[in-house]
Amino acid sequence: MDYTHLGRSGASVSRICLGTMNFGSYTKPVEAHTIMNHALEQGVNFFDTANTYGRPRAEGVTESIIGDWLAGGQGRRDKIVLATKLYGGKGEWPNDRFLSAVNIRQACEASLRRLCTDHIDLYQMHHVDRSTPWEEIWEAMSVLRTQGKIIYCGSSNFAGWHIAQAQEAARRLGYFGLVCEQSRYNLAARTVELEVLPACQGYGLGVLPWSPLHGGLLSGILSRSAESAESAGRTSGGMSAEELEAAGPGQLSAYEAFCAELGHPPAQVALAWLLHQPAVTAPIAGPRTLEQLDGAIAAMQIRLDEKALGRLDEIFPGPGGAAPEAYAW
Repeated sequence: MDYTHLGRSGASVSRICLGTMNFGSYTKPVEAHTIMNHALEQGVNFFDTANTYGRPRAEGVTESIIGDWLAGGQGRRDKIVLATKLYGGKGEWPNDRFLSAVNIRQACEASLRRLCTDHIDLYQMHHVDRSTPWEEIWEAMSVLRTQGKIIYCGSSNFAGWHIAQAQEAARRLGYFGLVCEQSRYNLAARTVELEVLPACQGYGLGVLPWSPLHGGLLSGILSRSAESAESAGRTSGGMSAEELEAAGPGQLSAYEAFCAELGHPPAQVALAWLLHQPAVTAPIAGPRTLEQLDGAIAAMQIRLDEKALGRLDEIFPGPGGAAPEAYAW
């Protein structure tokens, strides 16, 4: 297993992050525990979740599954860097969501109970809250950190200027600020290269790409002649189906043909490409099975030379680099 620092922090995390969004939705608790055991055995020490994951949504189902696993002992809690998120909620009461100091406190306490732990290593804001001032947010996070309930703070789905706003506010207040940003980033979705990635690099944030396979679109969807009922359910509707129709078969056909030339499965090539991007700390792989987890880990061994990276840029051209040069002189 390869490890790197989480942004500018001193914490070491595996280059593959175990995403758990499928736990409690598509993966049963027993199977989820097996996947987590195997991930730990393979050296994966970075686990990511959120207080809204699992079904029913926004009831902490996935956190509870992880909590049951952690309660099994064997030193599991001390071996992993545990990340969760807050922002969304069921919304039955006005302060059940977003980033007010009230919800930050309540959401953290609820996550700690479900996760069966006394601290969260990385507490991430799942979305920007334009209605709450950064002074309030950072003070609330600082209180949790002083209490030992969280160690680091991160963001998710922030624009580049939101990251700058958060970091400059933290600097004024004498706080450590964000250590990472979790963004949608993959070969087929590269908008963050314009401003989010440069902002992260400028402020020393690690980038944690979510949906590294673009909702299954980059997993070899065209070359699979037969799908199981479960897999068909994931790829016949939602993001990947809509974007498959938008992209057309030509782009994906070229991609899968090039992966065949490389001799690697498309899903592994997609992860390997992300691992070659300088801003990326760890793609978030969300396996439903042990086989998918092993495939994600194997992606770390794939080396893409400049010619291969150039061919992938031809198939999936990005926005042209960082702003403003991507669209101006």
